[in-house]
Amino acid sequence: APAPESLADHLALLAAHSRQELDGRTLPELIARGLHYDYARIVDAMDTDMELQRQWKQINAISREAVRRFLGTIPPAKRIAIPVSQILEGSLPVRISEASDYLHREAGLRHHEFDRFWHFLNTVLMNLAENHELKALLRALDGRYIPPSPGNDLLRNPEIVPTGRNIHSLDPYTIPSSFAQKAGKTTAEQLLDQYRSESGELPESIALVLWGTDNLKSDGEGIAQALALMGARAKTDELGKICDVELVPLAELGRPRIDVVMTVSGIFRDLLSLQVRLLDRAARMAAAANESEELNFLRKHVTQEMLERNCSFEEASNRVYSNAPGSYGANVNHLVESSSWEEESQLADAFVSRKSFAVTPGGQWEECPEALRSALRNVTLTFQNIDSYEIGISDIDHYYEYLGGVSKTVEHLSKVKPKVMVGDIDGIGKKQRICSLEKMVSLEARTKMLNPKWYESMLAHGYEGVREIETHLGNTYGWSATASAVNKWTYDQFNATFLQDEAMLERLASLNPQATMSMTARLLEANSRGFWKADQEVIERLQDIYADLETRAEGAHLEQLQS
Repeated sequence: APAPESLADHLALLAAHSRQELDGRTLPELIARGLHYDYARIVDAMDTDMELQRQWKQINAISREAVRRFLGTIPPAKRIAIPVSQILEGSLPVRISEASDYLHREAGLRHHEFDRFWHFLNTVLMNLAENHELKALLRALDGRYIPPSPGNDLLRNPEIVPTGRNIHSLDPYTIPSSFAQKAGKTTAEQLLDQYRSESGELPESIALVLWGTDNLKSDGEGIAQALALMGARAKTDELGKICDVELVPLAELGRPRIDVVMTVSGIFRDLLSLQVRLLDRAARMAAAANESEELNFLRKHVTQEMLERNCSFEEASNRVYSNAPGSYGANVNHLVESSSWEEESQLADAFVSRKSFAVTPGGQWEECPEALRSALRNVTLTFQNIDSYEIGISDIDHYYEYLGGVSKTVEHLSKVKPKVMVGDIDGIGKKQRICSLEKMVSLEARTKMLNPKWYESMLAHGYEGVREIETHLGNTYGWSATASAVNKWTYDQFNATFLQDEAMLERLASLNPQATMSMTARLLEANSRGFWKADQEVIERLQDIYADLETRAEGAHLEQLQS
């Protein structure tokens, strides 16, 4: 199990997550009600309202303290002498009483109002405390049965604990789940509302990135979003298994059908073949529907493409694209990381060359680069879900490889920069889960790369920690190259924090000179490509730093050869 403080944070996050088994209620929501605060208004408007921020901090503090009190009465010494599950079960009434008393004092809530929460959290706690891994390993080596377990993260599916079980990924006939369909429909409408509030109209065409791992974790929420945007929904058979899709009548939908161009990852293509067919069928059904083009943008664009390119309906209605079978990735990240691109068109060409295989009605994948280009020319909004607390858009390069890659391709083809939005995992349980890419990049820079708590914890790991900081800068730069989503402040602060501070520079250089050189080179490249407008004296200082690091690296290499 995690350390006590970390465990309290994990359980507080679980209590803040909207759950079907708890009627969708969250602990912060109930605390807000007890304090007579408008929870919906807090989560929607606290970014710009200091009083709402104060209320949110109060709610969050009470929630975390209640969870800590729920944990805090377990006698640590007994954990060794008595089985953990026995301690947790025996101490549960006392711990519930302690936490409930605190919530009653601080928020005026009735004592038994949270009993279901505490029993739920205690079950998770007991499963976290149990370690079956060594026992399961011995059973496996002996050729004996290992119980199954779903694969996911703890926040989305607490059933993944205890560990030491045989992980299975999915039942394809349950994706998207009913809960994912409800959440997907909600976030799809939020996405349209956000775009309409900024642009004054609905987007006719959206480029949607779908990853296999994210949809496995969310039980298909991204798939449900795509269906909802097109005005479609999954159908189930008499056993409750998903078997087909159907179009939602326009009168029920209440808005036009959106043209959705889906680029799916290679893992999605391989693992979710049924869902690929359902998405493809929904797009073709919408394109063929006998409806006004003013209320069916997919039909409108398919008809235009058939006339302009003199192509068949089957080709013009291709909307699900991926790599060639057996191939993975868009390779945009490799071009950016190696600085081996001169024109932005090279990034767009790389994306199209890798992701232009469309699924046919027969389930085959055929290369259709012109069809993909034609579909992307109509796009004015690109979108992807971020479905992990642990891994954000600056932690790995695949986010800008996919979402950045398709955004740059749309910009290159249409000559207009699309709006780029993401679905924020932090919004789970909140009213609004959509935010701009620029906001998310800035948020991650502040909370990770430029946060002393984060980078000092990285530096404690020496060589590898410096490399991790350099990786975050490289991935942040990737959002400049593909989506122009990084503001000047981010580069200014990185430079001031890590390279202009002599003591910090020496720490970095002594721990990992190569990564420090790469950071310096990346800032110089950002300036030379116009992503960062730095003063000339700053650039000259960075050039001097790079030259000095290069000299030191050459000297160290020479010493190695001589020894």
